[in-house]
This record gives sequence, structure tokens and C-alpha cells, in this order.
Amino acid sequence: MKKFIPFLVGVLALAFTPAISSANHHGDKKMEMAPQTVIHVVTVSWKEDASEADIQKALDGVHELAKAYDGILRVWTKTRSAQGNRSHAFVMEFKDEQALTDYAGSQAQKDWYEVYLPVRDRSTTFGIMN
Repeated sequence: MKKFIPFLVGVLALAFTPAISSANHHGDKKMEMAPQTVIHVVTVSWKEDASEADIQKALDGVHELAKAYDGILRVWTKTRSAQGNRSHAFVMEFKDEQALTDYAGSQAQKDWYEVYLPVRDRSTTFGIMN
């Protein structure tokens, strides 16, 4: 009996290893699917007198922001579809919450605002994170 108990414990440990491994695997996948970046989504309606060239310049400026401000990892500016009274949207992915916080009032933002604000009528902003 003394030899049987360690044997039984060993067999049970081996039997439950795949379940524990599977649970850890799913936990890791959940972490992969929950990045630490912050997504900054802006929906925009432009002023009535804004030209297509001015609108494009403002959207191109979002890409320039990513070059000028180290905390921006990726940007999206091509609107596939829009609902309501907003005709465009753009997205900036910041490396973390602090990068987004530091972006507000930064020189990169101020420079871009010189192009963006004169043609923007209204915008709605969402900061999304895990």
C-alpha cells in the first residue's frame, strides 16, 4: 500500500497535466487578445466649406503624427463606412495609457491641429483600452 499511494499520486498528476496545460494555454491566449495599447478613435464631420484637399491633408497629418510622436504605434485613416452625420473616422494606437496622456498638448498634436482644426466641424473621441 505504501508504494501504491505514490504511484496513484503520480498517475493522477499525469492525468490532470493536460487540463492544467490547456487552461494555461487559454489564459495566455486571453492575455494576447488583451493588449496594453490604447486605441484612440475619432469620428469627424468636416466644415461645409472644407475642400477635399484640405480634408485629405488633415487625414495625412494623422500619419505624420505617428512619425512625429513616438507613442503612436499605428494609425488608420481610410473610412470604409460611416453612420450618422460623421463622414470620416481615424484611429491612432498608442503604446500605452501614458503615451496617450502625454500626447495631449504635445508639440506633435499642436502642429497637427494647425491643419486639422480649421477644417473640422465636429468630432467625437473614444479612448479604448483593456
